[in-house]
Amino acid sequence: MKKYNDEILKLTPIQYHVTQENGTERPYTNEYDQEFRDGIYVDIISKKVLFSSNDKFDSHCGWPSFTKPVDESEVLEKKDISHGMIRMEVRSTDANSHLGHVFDDGPNGQLRYCINSAALEFIPKDEMKRRGYESYLSLFDE
Repeated sequence: MKKYNDEILKLTPIQYHVTQENGTERPYTNEYDQEFRDGIYVDIISKKVLFSSNDKFDSHCGWPSFTKPVDESEVLEKKDISHGMIRMEVRSTDANSHLGHVFDDGPNGQLRYCINSAALEFIPKDEMKRRGYESYLSLFDE
């Protein structure tokens, strides 16, 4: 039995396809590509914090893009040679969810974590305390 079996059973078909079958959602039609409010992005299954809006940018690729994870230990990179390409897949460490891929073409020489919205849940800054993510509010201190 998988650690997150109950959570996996609650996924929508696209969330399941992306996270459990290494799928990709269609570009420009997903939930978070154009989401730019302050907040955090958590793994849709484990609810662990993966990315912050502080590190999100519009890469014009059709998927949410980030320069880095909040905590590098929460994501792992794995060589992906599918579809006749060599890429680095990004997976969540705890739930082992497929998230997307990471590329070296981000802004100012940084990385571009190209992540499927279907693998994420966005928690707006004003809901973080209520949802149990109060310790991450310091990400938004000015």
